Amino acid sequence: MEVKIEQSWKDALAGEFEKPYFASLVRFLHNEKAEGKKIFPPGSQIFRAFDLTPLKDVKVVILGQDPYHGPGQAHGLSFSVPENMPAPPSLKNIFKEIETDLGVKMSGYPNLEKWAQQGVLLLNAVLTVRCGEAASHSRIGWQEFTDAVIRYVSDNCEGVVFMLWGNFARTKSELIDHSRHYVLEAAHPSPLARGAFFGCRHFSKANDYLASTSRAPIDWQL
Repeated sequence: MEVKIEQSWKDALAGEFEKPYFASLVRFLHNEKAEGKKIFPPGSQIFRAFDLTPLKDVKVVILGQDPYHGPGQAHGLSFSVPENMPAPPSLKNIFKEIETDLGVKMSGYPNLEKWAQQGVLLLNAVLTVRCGEAASHSRIGWQEFTDAVIRYVSDNCEGVVFMLWGNFARTKSELIDHSRHYVLEAAHPSPLARGAFFGCRHFSKANDYLASTSRAPIDWQL
């Protein structure tokens, strides 16, 4: 099956694209579109996180659950929205934590491409969603695919920082070899977590770890 995705990921995940669940997933999306349902993000951006962060560049993985389901929001990167959109509540809280943790001032610019280009894989566990219906594609096969992504990074990369926020993301901890990678867990940045995310200091911890392995830290400031 031909999938348009950055070449290093295409090679790494070639086996997944040939599995029956992936063919079923593709059929499901085609059927949704044939029925006139609006799917986010646009087809060309479904694999954008991979396109902006080739496998060899991965330093950090930030795992989200599924794309934003409002028009114009989802563009293939977890927690990120295009620059013409207001920052969603969870992203605002992420920015607040960065400001406190690193002592910097964030602009509120909501497009996280700058992080992706530095090696931050902004991966949602589910890569598509139906307009206005949160988690509407959570059972169509995407999690089997993204679990395979997490396992591949765990097995074939060294010293990656995994940021797992909220109960859903934390269930993915078991897919990661903790002896080879740095796994950080915290409450979700959503306001529904009542501020439990604040004080996790994941951004400074990630940079300290990267420095300890002689790699350039992430410039988190936007």
